[in-house]
Amino acid sequence: MFTAICCNIINMKKIKKPEIMSPIRDWGSLEACKDYADAVYFGVSMLTMRANANTFNLKNIGKFVKKCHEYKIKAYLTVNTVIYNGDIKEAEKVVKKAKEAGVDALIVWDPAVIQISKKYKQKFFISTQANISNWESTLFYKKLGASRVVLSREMTLKQIQETKKKLGSFEIETFVHGAMCVSISGRCLLSAYLYGKSANCGSCAQPCRKEWFLTDGEGNKIANEGKYFLNAKDLCMIEYVPELIKSGISSFKIEGRRRDPRYIEVTSRCYREAVDACFAGTFTKEKAEAWKKELAGVYNRGFSTGFYFGEPGPAGISYDHTGNMATTKKVLLGRVSNYFAKLGVAELTLDHKGLKVGDSIVIEGNDVYFEQKVGSLEIDSKSIKKAQKGDKIAIKMDKKVKKNNQISVLVDII
Repeated sequence: MFTAICCNIINMKKIKKPEIMSPIRDWGSLEACKDYADAVYFGVSMLTMRANANTFNLKNIGKFVKKCHEYKIKAYLTVNTVIYNGDIKEAEKVVKKAKEAGVDALIVWDPAVIQISKKYKQKFFISTQANISNWESTLFYKKLGASRVVLSREMTLKQIQETKKKLGSFEIETFVHGAMCVSISGRCLLSAYLYGKSANCGSCAQPCRKEWFLTDGEGNKIANEGKYFLNAKDLCMIEYVPELIKSGISSFKIEGRRRDPRYIEVTSRCYREAVDACFAGTFTKEKAEAWKKELAGVYNRGFSTGFYFGEPGPAGISYDHTGNMATTKKVLLGRVSNYFAKLGVAELTLDHKGLKVGDSIVIEGNDVYFEQKVGSLEIDSKSIKKAQKGDKIAIKMDKKVKKNNQISVLVDII
């Protein structure tokens, strides 16, 4: 099925290769996805749905956008929270600065921000927060001046296909991977009700990920152990990339602006490889399974296909587990104490764990991110195969690093 679909795609010249859009938390995130993403989306410190996941502000936004463009990556800024009266001046300030910085598009939904974007002639997309679930709504936003809409996560693939047929060349964007909200397109009041932290203003405390108990009419627990009744599994559509491409989706969006650079690197690379394989006619079921295994190695809550093939039902909820179910984890080794550029060698002390030749390590910093295999180790200029916790070692690096860059080792979780 997979190969046949890919061959059809190759013959259908009208189908444009979809954009891979990656989430950005910090500068390291950009370094992680720069070789795979066509675009990135990020927020500044206000009016974004991930209020506590941003290192960017109005002062450094220009520098960040410039770096994206140097990598030939488009930069999309999210301004997608609920906008109250007191937020309008702030919204105008953000939009104006985005225009000055050369942001490629804003991701918005509130009519006030749409109006402000039009005032400054700033290109904009309509966020999933608008809960666009049909083609008529899409045309409405097109008439308002939107260049693209992000469709509701609750739409099926069939509904997406029907919508695209009505739109012609107008762009649609959908989420293909990452966290799913138990509420309609994130329109949740539970966090605000229980904790006073509004999900619609970017400060969700995620009560849906907590353990819940069934009680009788008097408040007595029916069972000693609770369940994670509202804990939706993560979306993963890697096995169905051919179908998504054939549907005419313009942009494949990866959720995860709170995730670390390794998550962003792995997800961006897997979907990049899958899309490229489709257009090369080399996508296979075996490759898809291998990519899914890699994706399971980074942060996830278990996988489902969301609403793409109908309501997920009980199979879309992770009842017995919450939080990260990744099959690998990073264990901090230490930080680079010195780097000898001519030799390409980093020096560090193994503060937390031992290391051996052949291990996979991750190097991270403000503007550095990469993974490599340990090809050689030295202690006091003597080659060794294995080092112990507490040893001061030298490692040959594949790329340049800097003092204080963090080095971790990848460990399988049994």
